[in-house]
Amino acid sequence: MSPPPSAPSLERYAAAKLDALSARTLRRRIAETHRMAGHRTVRDGRDLISFSCNDYLGLSHHPEVCRAAADAIETYGAGAGASRLITGSHPLYAELEARLAAIKGTEAACVFGSGYLANVGIIPSLAGEDDLIVMDELAHACMHAGARLSGAALATFRHNDPEDCRRLLAERRAGCRHCVVLTEGVFSMDGDLAPLPALSDLAAEFDAWLMTDDAHGLGVVGGGRGSAAHWGDRAQVPLHMGTLSKAVGAYGGYLCASAAVIDLMRNRARSLIYSTALPPAVVASAIAALDLITNGGVPVEAPVAKARLFTSLMGRPPAESPIVPFVLGEAEAALGASRSLEDAGFLVGAIRPPTVPEGTSRLRFAFSAAHEDADIERLAAHLGPIASAA
Repeated sequence: MSPPPSAPSLERYAAAKLDALSARTLRRRIAETHRMAGHRTVRDGRDLISFSCNDYLGLSHHPEVCRAAADAIETYGAGAGASRLITGSHPLYAELEARLAAIKGTEAACVFGSGYLANVGIIPSLAGEDDLIVMDELAHACMHAGARLSGAALATFRHNDPEDCRRLLAERRAGCRHCVVLTEGVFSMDGDLAPLPALSDLAAEFDAWLMTDDAHGLGVVGGGRGSAAHWGDRAQVPLHMGTLSKAVGAYGGYLCASAAVIDLMRNRARSLIYSTALPPAVVASAIAALDLITNGGVPVEAPVAKARLFTSLMGRPPAESPIVPFVLGEAEAALGASRSLEDAGFLVGAIRPPTVPEGTSRLRFAFSAAHEDADIERLAAHLGPIASAA
């Protein structure tokens, strides 16, 4: 219900904005969800099997990961107490950053408070008013935010289209001091991999710096090392950004790069300098999870294999990652399909604008090593009639 005309202007403003979102079926509400091991969840008193979680390897509930977090609290306390440049850089940070750099094959790494904080800190530290940013049009919202904060000229190329990227570089690179090319390694809403070999060749040709957001690649593609490793020596990526909150099962963001670039981040990235450091338990859990990923303690190939079982059952092309979209078009259609699956015992989120472009609302399926094949088969069976009606 909208407030009366006599209500304060702030309340009227908020209500009007919410009414406009409701009219377009785009208003969000937070739903309390109790996640358990094995992708079991409880929401509104109902037991559901979640296909919406990015915990691709089930590490957020792994006993070794949880034990590492508990031990860190006993040793270092619950919180970091300050920013990293003051007193918040507890001893676990150096250990985590060394592991990340080793996984990505770089000289150094820097951990941020989240993936969003990483991108809004890294990008403005690399580009400014006299520079150019060329970015995939479907790159994550935090990459767009970082690009806008930088003040650099911004051009977006058609999704996963190196020729369109080449066109923009040919037209605009010469007039700019520096250039950064931005893409996701694995696209969070579509599940496809970026053509990193072609983009890295373009970056070399036009003296640009290629940066990948590998939030959904680390731990599940490239033998667990991420999207650049998937392509081997064909992709030369100097800036590996990502998160610790998906397959790693913890929290935080990171950049892996040369020692000089990482030192620059510690001196210029405002989202690092002016944020309290991550709690010791979070950093310790990420270390334990990365050890499991790199030492063969978890089946890093399983999430993609589960996704491919699903695409095979649905008669669709093989999945490239653990993410499989099912585009339905309008927001109402996606919400209706989500409710139908929930009635059958499955939790599958409806993704709507502005997260995805207008007219591409969808169900987004995220597959985990913890999913049972029988549950995937039941999911495909329930989705069949929805697919036929779409």
